[in-house]
Amino acid sequence: MGNLAYSVDKTRLEEGFREFGTVVSAQVIMDRETGRSKGFGFVEMGSDGEAQAAISAMNGKSFDGRNLTVNEARPQEPRSGGFGGGMRRSGPGGGRRGPTSGGGDRY
Repeated sequence: MGNLAYSVDKTRLEEGFREFGTVVSAQVIMDRETGRSKGFGFVEMGSDGEAQAAISAMNGKSFDGRNLTVNEARPQEPRSGGFGGGMRRSGPGGGRRGPTSGGGDRY
């Protein structure tokens, strides 16, 4: 779900969704650097029926002063660019490191 108020924590999220069934887990995504909420999170319900009831009831509803966007989670798509994994190659010799970094291909 998105558009969570930055004050919402895991406990508050669980409380807000309990009326629709068993909350198996709740998570608010936090920024690693600041430790503050990123404004979105995930709730896992006990059954598909409970999940659909929660989505229908909570999508667009005001929750702690903000209108939520609630939908079924989709698998995360692979990211491109930036740091953090994947193999990079540039040109015929592969991505070569500078002379002070030990050389070799970057992965």
